[in-house]
Amino acid sequence: MNAPSIDSMSAGFKREKQRLYALDLSEVQWLSAPGGPAHGRVEVAALGDGAVAIRNPQDPRGLVLRFTAHEWESFKLGARHGEFD
Repeated sequence: MNAPSIDSMSAGFKREKQRLYALDLSEVQWLSAPGGPAHGRVEVAALGDGAVAIRNPQDPRGLVLRFTAHEWESFKLGARHGEFD
């Protein structure tokens, strides 16, 4: 099954994603899990209202993904229930 395209998303969701991608991230605090190998690790920054940004600490100026509070909560629940094992 293919993921929904941006064209099929609700107008409110599109606005929320646009708002997240318009945020200036230069002053956010990036957090990473301590210990273990750096390879495969990600950094997460809180963006307010439960939204987060995620980046690769090996390339801090590279791609930054941003997730709404609902998307992030869905990911965390899926991870807790083994959906990504």
